[in-house]
Amino acid sequence: MDVKSTPRYLYWLFCQFELITCSYLMEPWEKVLFYSFNLALLGLLLYTTYVCLAFHASSAFQLLCSFLGNPRENALSVVK
Repeated sequence: MDVKSTPRYLYWLFCQFELITCSYLMEPWEKVLFYSFNLALLGLLLYTTYVCLAFHASSAFQLLCSFLGNPRENALSVVK
C-alpha cells in the first residue's frame, strides 16, 4: 500500500465505522460520549487480555518445566 493512500484508507475505515454504528447521525456531544465509552471499553479489554495472557503463559511455562524434569520444590518439603 502506498504511503500517500494510507490517510485516505484510514478515513475510509472511519467512515465505514460511522456507517455501521450509525454514529454519523449523532450530535457532537453524543459522539464524544460514544467514542470515549468505546475507547474505555477497548482499553479495559486490552488490559485484561494482557494480564490474563501473562498469567496463563506463566502457568503454562511452570507446567512445562515440571514436565521436563525441573520440578519446583514443594512448599511442604521446605517446611519439614
